[in-house]
Amino acid sequence: MAAEVMLMNEIEATAAQMGIDLNIDFSSIQLPPGENCGIISDDEDVYHDDQLELDSGFGNVIVVDNLPVVPREKFEKLEGVIRKIYGQIGMIKEDGLWMPVDPETKKTLGYCFIEYNTPQEAELAKEKTHGYKLDRAHIFAVNMFDDFDKYMKVPDEWAPPEIKPYTPGENLQKWLADEKARDQFVIRAGTDTEVLWNDARQSKTELVYKRAYWTESFVQWSPMGTYLATVHRQGAAVWGGANTFNRLMRYAHPQVKLIDFSPGEKYLVTYSSHEPSNPRDANRVVINIFDVRTGKVMRDFKGSADEFAIGGAGGVAGVSWPVFRWGGGKEDKYFAKLGKNMISVYETDTFSLIDKKSLKVENVVDFSWSPTDPIIALFVPELGGGNQPARVSLVQIPGKEELRQKNLFSISDCKMYWQSNGEYLAVKADRYTKTKKSTYTGFELFRIKERDIPIEVLELDNKNDKIIAFAWEPKGHRFAVIHGDNPRPDISFYSMRSTHNLGRVSKLATLKGKQANALFWSPGGRFIVLAGLKGFNGQLEFFNVDELETMATAEHFMATDVEWDPTGRYVATSVTSVHEMENGFNIWSFNGKLLYRILKDHFFQFLWRPRPPSFLTPEKEEEIAKNLKKYSKKYEAEDQDVSMLLSEQDREKRRMLKEEWERWVGEWRRAHEEEQLERQMLRDGEASDEEEEYEAKEVEVEEVLDVSEEVISFEE
Repeated sequence: MAAEVMLMNEIEATAAQMGIDLNIDFSSIQLPPGENCGIISDDEDVYHDDQLELDSGFGNVIVVDNLPVVPREKFEKLEGVIRKIYGQIGMIKEDGLWMPVDPETKKTLGYCFIEYNTPQEAELAKEKTHGYKLDRAHIFAVNMFDDFDKYMKVPDEWAPPEIKPYTPGENLQKWLADEKARDQFVIRAGTDTEVLWNDARQSKTELVYKRAYWTESFVQWSPMGTYLATVHRQGAAVWGGANTFNRLMRYAHPQVKLIDFSPGEKYLVTYSSHEPSNPRDANRVVINIFDVRTGKVMRDFKGSADEFAIGGAGGVAGVSWPVFRWGGGKEDKYFAKLGKNMISVYETDTFSLIDKKSLKVENVVDFSWSPTDPIIALFVPELGGGNQPARVSLVQIPGKEELRQKNLFSISDCKMYWQSNGEYLAVKADRYTKTKKSTYTGFELFRIKERDIPIEVLELDNKNDKIIAFAWEPKGHRFAVIHGDNPRPDISFYSMRSTHNLGRVSKLATLKGKQANALFWSPGGRFIVLAGLKGFNGQLEFFNVDELETMATAEHFMATDVEWDPTGRYVATSVTSVHEMENGFNIWSFNGKLLYRILKDHFFQFLWRPRPPSFLTPEKEEEIAKNLKKYSKKYEAEDQDVSMLLSEQDREKRRMLKEEWERWVGEWRRAHEEEQLERQMLRDGEASDEEEEYEAKEVEVEEVLDVSEEVISFEE
């Protein structure tokens, strides 16, 4: 610090000698137009030219055309009508309504300007009232004031667009061809975001890409791992590349809070919520659907939070997320939204409603898509005190044909679980007892691929057991249920195929008294992690469902998350910053062996990079499984080489530790020899250091420390 002060003093002294004034007002310095001194802003291309028009300061002003032309005596009446219509939508500023008057005729000119407190209110007013029919002769035409400037810039003569030469893009799937067949994952800790290889053979990570302040809230992989999305105040961005992470596209959406990809990665949905100027009004919601590759807005949805608050598992500001749910497999053909007494299903060819109308379903409260087919499962609760039963229906899209319906009686709640191949649907139905004072749970199991979609009813051995968790085996026919009371519930495994009858559900086994409250199947099936998270302090059991045996038990204290890698070879457990201690993650093998552990302060996120579906046919995968020994020879040899390398590294490490120990012992021996004469003098000339050659004697020494005499007066 002293050196910096001296340096500054020298600069000031030199400047004084040369007559230079160092008191500079930097805000007064402006670069010539178009000059950036070679420094390119990281955010200068977030907004397109048409969106930069908001900087004019008139983003909160609308122009309402096709108003009645009235004389001055009717001016106040017309103004009152306009204020009544537009005052319901947002807060009009004081003196924020202006109707120009013809100076000659003293009549209005048929249009007006309205200024709101916020641009969001102005946009909503445009949406709600454009095309509003005041009477037969007057249908409102509403535009944003900023749009006029944009339209004025349109050239009078058409010019053909410039054709740019084709340049091939990067191979965004190159990471899948890793020679070591490794997987990647992304972590966020503190201000840093890192993409890493999981090098489990070496029991460590390998850095792919690291960047500080890469996102302002969270990161998210696309469903097939092609893109990594980041979120910023100006909008969202996706990143990818052959060897590193380059920004591929930006999606302008100010104050974006949530994002969601379509299953086939063709579209990105972004969401933002804006507080209204009137506290009594609901938040203003904006949802955009972008084409991922081009960045073009394919459709936008705007309205109050109340319009988007129905259905969904969670969200912000009262809005359920995701608002739109994608269906029809990886083709991204359809998406749907739950509304009041309806499900609005859109097609991506036109981004409009199928048949231009929603699917009307009275009192529908939930729906979910099949993961592979354009089939919607919807739930309608009981009505009229039980006179009209609850029901689950399967509806085919786009024809809106009902494939199957099941009425359910005495229902208090219902949840739907699709198996990943779309072969089965489990409906967990919570039913009231006859007294209505308690509930019990059963399952309705739909066999979607079989003729007429048969349904089975499954009740637990103790039907009063509380259901804590349910999970289908991916690509399989089994499912697991945690049921009973904490802290040691039971876990049961079932199969949709029994030994003698492929069309009957059967119980495989029940594990008694397990410390688990969450189920995590391997993506390849067969193996499952029975996890006790949060209150169970990170208890882990690695279980082989084929053999119905425990492979390992372990603990990751205070673990908050468990996630399998996409190949089913490794498991990551993590402790995020909801806990102040032990932040970081562990990597385990599929059978429960701890491979390595990494601690990170302020740890926020761990996400494996998803893999796209295999191009191999089921027959080819089966053939590889049967001849696995032939294919595994290459990898066994590589594993042996790695093992030998690790052994050599271990031997080298032990050798270095031994040398360090011997060096330390040698130093102490030298010091011991150098101090021998001093020790001999302290022992009155005795040379030996061996304690056995000396006899210990206890000697008591009494010493008078102080004597004092005091005269005490005695009174009778």
